[in-house]
Amino acid sequence: MNNLPKVKIGIVAVSRDCFPESLSVNRRKALVEAYKAKYDAEDIYECPICIVESEIHMVQALEDIKKEGCNALCVYLGNFGPEIAETLLAKHFDGPAMFVAASEESQNDLIGGRGDAYCGMLNASYNLKLRNIKAYIPEYPVGTAAECADMINEFVPIARAIVALKDLKIISFGPRPLNFLACNAPIKQLYNLGVEIEENSELDLFEAFNKHAGDERIPAKIKEMEEELGAGNQKPEILSKLAQYELTLLDWVEAHKGYRKYVAIAGKCWPAFQTQFGFVPCYVNSRLTGMGIPVSCEVDIYGCLSEFIGTAISNDIVTLLDINNTVPDDMYEESIKGKFDYTHQDTFMGFHCGNTNSKKLAFCSMKNQMIMARALPEEVTNGTLEGDIAPGEITFYRLQSTADNKLRAYIAQGEVLPVATRSFGGIGVFAIPEMGRFYRHVLIEGNYPHHGAVMFGHYGKALFEVLKYIGVELDEIGFNQPKGMLYKSENPFA
Repeated sequence: MNNLPKVKIGIVAVSRDCFPESLSVNRRKALVEAYKAKYDAEDIYECPICIVESEIHMVQALEDIKKEGCNALCVYLGNFGPEIAETLLAKHFDGPAMFVAASEESQNDLIGGRGDAYCGMLNASYNLKLRNIKAYIPEYPVGTAAECADMINEFVPIARAIVALKDLKIISFGPRPLNFLACNAPIKQLYNLGVEIEENSELDLFEAFNKHAGDERIPAKIKEMEEELGAGNQKPEILSKLAQYELTLLDWVEAHKGYRKYVAIAGKCWPAFQTQFGFVPCYVNSRLTGMGIPVSCEVDIYGCLSEFIGTAISNDIVTLLDINNTVPDDMYEESIKGKFDYTHQDTFMGFHCGNTNSKKLAFCSMKNQMIMARALPEEVTNGTLEGDIAPGEITFYRLQSTADNKLRAYIAQGEVLPVATRSFGGIGVFAIPEMGRFYRHVLIEGNYPHHGAVMFGHYGKALFEVLKYIGVELDEIGFNQPKGMLYKSENPFA
């Protein structure tokens, strides 16, 4: 992934002046050793300047971790901690911060060696709220050196997403297609999140594409595509145009990202795209997403934003799919019932025309976009990457602005089942526990569009923390609630 920040967490230990400073010094050293023994040592930096006991120490520590290039902060309570100085660390640090605390080590050292960080964490949380400071506090934020090392490692993907959002620019090519209000949402919340957006006409893109005709890099791009597709290269005649389009987008990103470090794209693909460009962009979209530059379909700006967040959290390829159709009765009876612990309503099919990267498909081939080809000449609808989505764990999610500028999100963990779809496009048979109720009382009740982003793995825990950190209200984060846990809109007598 070349479109994401490398997280470097500065670990700053704090100490209340009436507690032995050695407690924080020794516990910090043990924490760092525990982290380096298990995880990537480059993730962290141990601030050696001082143990923070005062506001002056706080300034010194901040200058040190800034000099060392830290873009995330871990405030470590080796003992009770100085509630003012430690929370000012988070206030004045320009990046995401977390707080963890040391547990006591032994029953044989509870006089001179007792740190009381369990108590100190309460004061830290109170002061953070008092000063309106955002900070990540783990589920159980007090632990041994090894346990706190695990907590810091869980913070890495959370911090990566938050840091990346502050330097993101979304480039869109629009406007949205006619009769496609579903993915329309105010962009005000992008600015609230610190995200820049550059909205362009597809005519601008078409002009740039035409200027890339005969680009000397096209043959090398075609070779890349041929190697990726292998036996699935069923439309070789279209590769030259697709290579030209990919170079157009990559050059646009470099020329237009400005002072921002990271980019995502909300692209246009119909109704005039095919007839003017002479192809559909699905395969190119899949390739850029594979490079760490998520591309959403149909100018879905919040879908694009969701994909980027998922890319940052998972450090992996994501995709954007329609929550598309039911699993037929006979498919459920033959391939799912009795083999997997899901009801029929737990299952559905996630689909899009061909934007899922080849690395996330069980098999793939280049084809034409069948739906568009029903009304257009087939030759202008080539360019989709079709295949069944590879089975495995997934997180289905979306961050969305409502029409009245409220941030809302959903998260649901499940899996793609190893069931042949017998259909077209990039498609898979998905299973999410209690999907039927989730579909009705979160997706429909929450007025979400049909596009959902997909991370390939279970990342709900980290995503939930990111959403909280960036300001999504807790009651606006929907999830697939287990049976017996009623949604607000669910009829208790049904």
